[in-house]
Amino acid sequence: MTASTSVTANAPLAATPVPEERRMDFLPALFGLSLLIVGEHTVYHFLDRLSPDYGGGFWEFLEQDGAPLYLRPASEGRFRIHCTTNDYEGEVSADAAGIIATLFAFSHLSFRDRSERMANAYARLYAFAVDHPESRAIFGAIN
Repeated sequence: MTASTSVTANAPLAATPVPEERRMDFLPALFGLSLLIVGEHTVYHFLDRLSPDYGGGFWEFLEQDGAPLYLRPASEGRFRIHCTTNDYEGEVSADAAGIIATLFAFSHLSFRDRSERMANAYARLYAFAVDHPESRAIFGAIN
C-alpha cells in the first residue's frame, strides 16, 4: 500500500514512506536517542501481542510534512487485531495495524520518557488517525 502524495484544498496531508536514504534518521527523530532502540522494539512487540497474523518482517517508516509519524509492516496483507484490554476484535490493513501498534507504543513509552516527546508524538498520530479510512477500527482498538 502506498500513501498518496496529492492534497486537495481541504484534505489532510497524507503520510508518505520515508526514502531509503533517510531511514537512519527516522527513529532518532521519532523516539529520541535515548529510546530509539526501545521504541522500535516496542512497536514490533505490540503488533506481535495484538495480532496472530504478525510474524515479523520489514517495516516502512512514514512521515507527514517531513516529520516522523509512525511505522507500519511492509505488507499488502490484513491483520486480525485482538485487544484483551477492551475486547476489541477486528481486521485491518497493514497501515492501520502500524498506526495501532505505534499508538500503543507511544502510550507505553510516555511513562518512561520525562519529556513531552511521546505525548506529542501520540497526539500528532492520533490527530492523523481521525481522518484515516479505518479510523473506526483504529479507535476501537486503542480505546
